[in-house]
Amino acid sequence: MRWVLILCLLAGCAATPGQIERRRGDEIMVCGQLVHTGTPVVLWTDPGGYDAYRVERRFVPYDHSSWSATTRETKDLQSPNRFSTRDADLTPTDLEQVRGGGWTLDLLRKVVDQIVIHYDADGTSRVCFQTLQDGRGLSTHFMIDLDGTVYQTLDVKEKAWHATIVNGRSIGIELANRGAVTTPSLLREWYATDPEGRTRVTIPKKLGDGGERTKNFIGRPVRNGPIGGEIQGQWLVQYDYTPQQYAALIRLTAALCRVLPRIRCDYPRDIAGHLITHKLSDADLAKFHGILGHYHVQTNKVDPGPAFQWDLLIDSVRRL
Repeated sequence: MRWVLILCLLAGCAATPGQIERRRGDEIMVCGQLVHTGTPVVLWTDPGGYDAYRVERRFVPYDHSSWSATTRETKDLQSPNRFSTRDADLTPTDLEQVRGGGWTLDLLRKVVDQIVIHYDADGTSRVCFQTLQDGRGLSTHFMIDLDGTVYQTLDVKEKAWHATIVNGRSIGIELANRGAVTTPSLLREWYATDPEGRTRVTIPKKLGDGGERTKNFIGRPVRNGPIGGEIQGQWLVQYDYTPQQYAALIRLTAALCRVLPRIRCDYPRDIAGHLITHKLSDADLAKFHGILGHYHVQTNKVDPGPAFQWDLLIDSVRRL
């Protein structure tokens, strides 16, 4: 009878031992759960992914990459970790739970209420991760490359180090883009015009293919010319992001806002309803729940820059 019972229980199992569960390739990780986005995603566990959980440097020879070797060779990195625990406003019981890896979606929903959008100023996601992991000892949850590939480097439950005072409550997204400058000539290395008059991204030769997942990809800003605008009271010029980046960002943002509903799908506005283009006051930042730029958090930041199309993002996310 015992064997009959065991066989019956085994027959009721949906999966066969050793069966590999295939992913669609559009999933992000939130509290260990896979969440569909509808856009290509490379996790830190995937081939070609970028893993911010690692303590070693990624882009140096392997025998120079360990933390002990790093401390001998550079003084720029102060900690083997590039992230920490979201510990603000947790009860002692909650803190003990998450220290053991026990984040639940319900608990994370109480903690995370902002998305911070950055540009990386490095131009490609590979160079961005090299800067964060090997150079600065910082991190971000997501990077979106020129071809629209989303790279996730940490579970959303982690406190990535990307935006100082809001790290504990926010999700960081780095968009590959050379960035905004006061002198347009500084952008010449990264952008050129075709004979047909169309602008394309020209990754400098020293970076090879830039690490783009789409081979022979030609990135083109969604708007053809440089875009000027005022951020933090300073006039800046920037080329827009690619249509592939906007498409990926829209779907990623929609997924995050649905899974973490305290993130309102809106950006900081003045009393007339217009985009605020400078740092928020401490009081306004504390009460803001939604999507904001790095410059809304810090006076020394101007990303995602004057070219970023806030209404395109918000309106598109709301329609999904």
